Amino acid sequence: MLDEKDSAILEELMKDSRKTTKAIARELDIPRATVHDRISRMEEREVIKRYTAVPDYSKLDLGVTAFILAQFDHNEGRSQRETAEEIAQIDGIFEVHLISGEYDILLKVRGASMEGIGELVVDRLRDVKGVARTLTCASFSTVME
Repeated sequence: MLDEKDSAILEELMKDSRKTTKAIARELDIPRATVHDRISRMEEREVIKRYTAVPDYSKLDLGVTAFILAQFDHNEGRSQRETAEEIAQIDGIFEVHLISGEYDILLKVRGASMEGIGELVVDRLRDVKGVARTLTCASFSTVME
């Protein structure tokens, strides 16, 4: 779907979406107009969905990250997707994935402390209809995100 030039341009934008077409063109030795046209085509084809900021969560008092595995209870009268969509509305939950295996839903959460994440799990997540059991894994550090 993408040729080498598109892939290289996309890689540069993924490193820094504020990088100008002029800077990308200079770095990749491609004419600026070509870079601009290729970015526009990738946006039109929705290869590039959006541009976003990546915050330093520690400066937002959300420096603790954990991953939570949740088992879905099929006897609760709702779908797994409905349960996941309700979970996605909880503050502090940053990612929700439907997965296969022993657990059904994988969550990425952030908080100010492990105590705060524990409160999220015990007081909010486990109250969601369809959540049967959870397993929380704390992240010591992030190597790549």
